[in-house]
Amino acid sequence: MANLKEIRSRIASVSSTMQITSAMKMVSAAKLKKAQDAITAMRPYANKLTELLQSLSATLDADSGSKYSIQRDVKKVLIVPITSNRGLCGAFNSNIIKQTQSLVDYDYAGKKVSIFAIGKKGNDAFMKKSMVIANKSTLFDDLTFDNVAEVAETLMEKFVSGEFDKIDIVYNKFKNAATQEVMTEQFLPIVPIQNNAHVNLDYIFEPSKVEIVEQLIPKSLKTQLYKGIRDSFASEHGARMTAMHKATDNATELRDQLKLTYNKARQAAITNEILEIVGGANALNG
Repeated sequence: MANLKEIRSRIASVSSTMQITSAMKMVSAAKLKKAQDAITAMRPYANKLTELLQSLSATLDADSGSKYSIQRDVKKVLIVPITSNRGLCGAFNSNIIKQTQSLVDYDYAGKKVSIFAIGKKGNDAFMKKSMVIANKSTLFDDLTFDNVAEVAETLMEKFVSGEFDKIDIVYNKFKNAATQEVMTEQFLPIVPIQNNAHVNLDYIFEPSKVEIVEQLIPKSLKTQLYKGIRDSFASEHGARMTAMHKATDNATELRDQLKLTYNKARQAAITNEILEIVGGANALNG
């Protein structure tokens, strides 16, 4: 059994850790509320814009299609994994890294795959494999639509120039504080809806349908990427809050066990001292 000094040291260490995890939990809870409100308010707009764009694209002739809808033989793929800059958030980052690696190993096996990392953790994971062509971890320092739009424009340019034939984004979709769903979405080329039965062709378009689509596509792509990053941002704080809550509970349980061990050791030491005193007294009396 460890001596009393070692146990006291461990109790102090665990108590200090518990204070840190508890503080991190409260900070993440505060940030989560704001991030959750932002993604909840944005989703209806982003989904409707994407639906509208896909419906319009589905009614265009092949010759009048957008440069962002060109289907090429997929040889060069760009994957955009969205992770966080910091850890201590459970399996949040590892799930994205595993999903990205799965795409590389199975879905795009035999193709040239590159990584456009958003988040330090994803960059660190794939930098070792010499796959990263860019890292935009600074986005989270000032997460605004304008800053994300610049990244989206870069991705669009890489597709239009033919540098890549397909671009996917991988991110955590926020459901609640304890649940995040790993999503893989095709960013480019744009995929029109498969079922055209519900597409209403009775609209009068002003300006032309082609011009509207050309104006909507860049806005829709920027919004899609911004929504993915916003989803990931909310998921990160939810995952960290949950992880720190579990860590605090575990630390509390460990501290209580150590205190019990300390009390038992202290009682054993006192008993031994009493026995030694009684033994010494008996020896003197004898």
